[in-house]
Amino acid sequence: MRRSARAACGALALVLALPASAVADESVIGGKPAQLSQSPWAVALASHDRFGAQRSGQFCGGVLVGHSTVVTAAHCLSKEVLGVPWQQVKDLRIVVGRDNLTGGGGQELKPAKIWVNPRYDRWTNEGDMAVLTLERPVPNRPIPIAGLRDAAYRPGGRATVYGWGDTTGAGRYATRLRSAHVNVLRDAICTRAYPGTADGTYRSRSMLCAGEPDGGRDACQGDSGGPLVVRGRLVGLVSWGTGCGQAGNPGVYTRASALLPAVAAHGAG
Repeated sequence: MRRSARAACGALALVLALPASAVADESVIGGKPAQLSQSPWAVALASHDRFGAQRSGQFCGGVLVGHSTVVTAAHCLSKEVLGVPWQQVKDLRIVVGRDNLTGGGGQELKPAKIWVNPRYDRWTNEGDMAVLTLERPVPNRPIPIAGLRDAAYRPGGRATVYGWGDTTGAGRYATRLRSAHVNVLRDAICTRAYPGTADGTYRSRSMLCAGEPDGGRDACQGDSGGPLVVRGRLVGLVSWGTGCGQAGNPGVYTRASALLPAVAAHGAG
């Protein structure tokens, strides 16, 4: 779930989500269905024990950046989200190659190794990243991470956010992978929106700002750790924000270039 003022109740909201037959299948907020064939690097983090059998137990998103390496948000593996330390979640799985969480297909893989950024600051949300090594490589195509000076980070660029999270901001979770187009925004916009609020503090060196001036398209609870993509390259991980799709409160993402040292040190390729 995207960390926000409602993050503390996000895990409970997932457990109490509507039955699959009643769940809205509209988007991450204001988007459309996504084809897994075009986004094979989008994965789900799941635990039936913590979040039930519906929707494969999904509670966060992740991104395949190597055939054995997944990146996600550090707060997805926090006690605040899971209810217990992540080490105590015995059935933690990474769901690869499954767009419909109520169906079969794909693989549910155990993490062989988990690294959660020890410098993650839960007050500012800086350093919101984790690296998971799969128990075995998968054939799915990983997505490249945009480097520090990549033009994909330029403000005004069209980006796409992916996830299985809340489609309305009111606890209605998608069963199929969805995507929404947002614009990469100038750092100054997020600095004004989040100068140091109860939800966090925008830090341009490690965060990226994306959204729409009038709101309406955004990531939401359940999308955390999922990808923000520009021209086939990963530029961000869903991290935090105030509300979902609200005007004046754009989404904040972990800047993907900040992941590169962690992936090099803790990933498996």
